[in-house]
Amino acid sequence: MTSVLVVDDQDLVRAGLVALLNAAPGVEVAGEARDGLEAVHEAARLRPEVILMDIRLPGLDGVSATARILAGSENPRVLILTVFDLDEYVYRALRAGAAGFLLKDSPPETLISGIQAVARGDLLFGPTVTRRLVEAYTSAPPAEPAPELSGLTEREREVLRLVGTGMPNGEIATRLLVSEATVKTHLNRLMPKLGISSRAQAVVVAYETGLVRPGR
Repeated sequence: MTSVLVVDDQDLVRAGLVALLNAAPGVEVAGEARDGLEAVHEAARLRPEVILMDIRLPGLDGVSATARILAGSENPRVLILTVFDLDEYVYRALRAGAAGFLLKDSPPETLISGIQAVARGDLLFGPTVTRRLVEAYTSAPPAEPAPELSGLTEREREVLRLVGTGMPNGEIATRLLVSEATVKTHLNRLMPKLGISSRAQAVVVAYETGLVRPGR
């Protein structure tokens, strides 16, 4: 069973999500929260596998709550709920380490499969969506390679660049003439060096450091 914390400030919306998830096979609702601060508290207390997080919350918003939760010792997968896919809040959430996002008008089956996907460690959006968000909201990349890349090997930089273009591991492996397991090993080594923990964050870093240029 995948345990889920449901975070939404609208009582009717939250109740509907809880009812839907409790009726779904393989999913159980561990708890609920009405705002960002309560979400941080409940995440620490309940330790859910997945947090279904509304992006716009009173007080502490969904982005700040995500950052606080993921800064803790536990690392749940945060799935952002939003009204608009092209939204600066979503970009900030990806930068904070969210595992993906869903539109609030998504069909129930999409929500259930999305929760199961992020629980497995997958991302819940296509690479093109991530790139579109990053291109829209990232600041201008530096003219020279960013200093945070200095700790990466040449191969790690190349893997990061290809991740930034939206390539899945299998295509990266084919491009570099290595195994998919080798690509995963490079990712597992470069992420701690950059202080990141998700593929979405890797895409953002690839743009922000200039490894990938918007529009290319």
